[in-house]
Amino acid sequence: MATTTAIGCSVTKTSTPSSRRNWGIVLMLLIFSMLNFADKAAIGLASKPIRESMDLSASQYGLLSSAFFWLFALGAVVLTAVFRKISYNWAVGILMITWILTMLPLTTQTTFGVLLASRIALGFFEGPAHALCQSIVHSLFPAEKRAAAGAVVTAGTSLGPLIAAPVLTWIILTWDWHASFIFLIGVSLAWTAAWFLFSDRLPFRKRIETAAEKLATVDPNGDIVVPFYRLLMLPSFWGLALLSFAGYLITSLKVTWLPAFMNEGLGYSMETVGMLVAMPYVAAMAILLGAGALSGWMLKRGFSSRVARSFLTATCLLFAGVSMIAFTQVPAGPLQLVLVVGAFSINSVAFAIGFAGASDFLPAHQRAAFFGCIIAAYSVAGMVAPYALGLIVENAATPAEGYANGFLIVGIVICVFGVAGGLMLDPTKARARLLELTAIHAVRKQASEDAGTSR
Repeated sequence: MATTTAIGCSVTKTSTPSSRRNWGIVLMLLIFSMLNFADKAAIGLASKPIRESMDLSASQYGLLSSAFFWLFALGAVVLTAVFRKISYNWAVGILMITWILTMLPLTTQTTFGVLLASRIALGFFEGPAHALCQSIVHSLFPAEKRAAAGAVVTAGTSLGPLIAAPVLTWIILTWDWHASFIFLIGVSLAWTAAWFLFSDRLPFRKRIETAAEKLATVDPNGDIVVPFYRLLMLPSFWGLALLSFAGYLITSLKVTWLPAFMNEGLGYSMETVGMLVAMPYVAAMAILLGAGALSGWMLKRGFSSRVARSFLTATCLLFAGVSMIAFTQVPAGPLQLVLVVGAFSINSVAFAIGFAGASDFLPAHQRAAFFGCIIAAYSVAGMVAPYALGLIVENAATPAEGYANGFLIVGIVICVFGVAGGLMLDPTKARARLLELTAIHAVRKQASEDAGTSR
């Protein structure tokens, strides 16, 4: 059966049975991703009762929201490196268990300090999740299917809050915000049991491939052999970082401030917000799956990877940025609500389609580490945006004015970063450059060996 045995390794061409199992892994990772973002969204959905029960100002709540991202980059880099030595089934299972442990203190009455520490710890352990999932998925499928499969997994970032929003809002209003975390822990425990039953029976440590397996392994970029730091010097690395940063501006504000914005900025009741906040996630899931399918279709029809990956991602982000700018300039009403949905429904495309573009030039064994560095770069958006928006809202004459000013600035940044990132990310050019560097590296290595022999 063709499957991965460790993070970052590629797999053989799939047969029909193994293909079905691979899609089963994708389904489990979709639910994993759903729980990942339901955990993030819980604080945003409970923003009002948390602020009232702890007497928090807008800036203090913004600080709490940004705390999730303080160690996010460190977790993305450090844990991704650690997980390269661990089989993928254990790596994913361990991550889920750590999430459960970090949420346990929130199931009962607690202090602001404990809540802050819990969010910091959760952010650290959720840091490598997306890179881990995308690395596994990209190893299970050929290039023309990666964007679609990756989009399915990334759809969990929308499907999780979509389902969680009305459910957690009802739990919060019926009991309290602590009950929402009890519910999340229960679902996460059930998923963990199912994952270890369904996933491949692999040892804890990464198994060393046999010579026959290495020969059978298909890695379209296996002819690239360069030091890892060379990957970080590519314009395409920084292009993907900018695209992801723009996307994560939307993500971080959607999970932290969107419910409060709809309540305080747009004037909807908390009960109504519990339903309305799901709308951007519905649209996001449809757009993400459609964009993933469109990207694969474009590659099959002969479009370049730059068009099918980079330009497609940049176009989506530009639409989101323009929508965000526009909803701050129009009066309250149906049109404004449509623009809000449009602005907050594009973010995941940057991670699914953009990351697929990176896999078009990355050697399989370096994907996870590369993705971890990208996540470290874009997590800065999560550190800055929620707190900055809180400060803007707190210092404005009214909350509505503060939200309008804050989202206007964010919309402009998304447009600039989206266009710049789309122009810089060029998978074909990046692969050509890496092949040049491979040749140079090989010549230098041979010269060094010859010099050592002659001594």
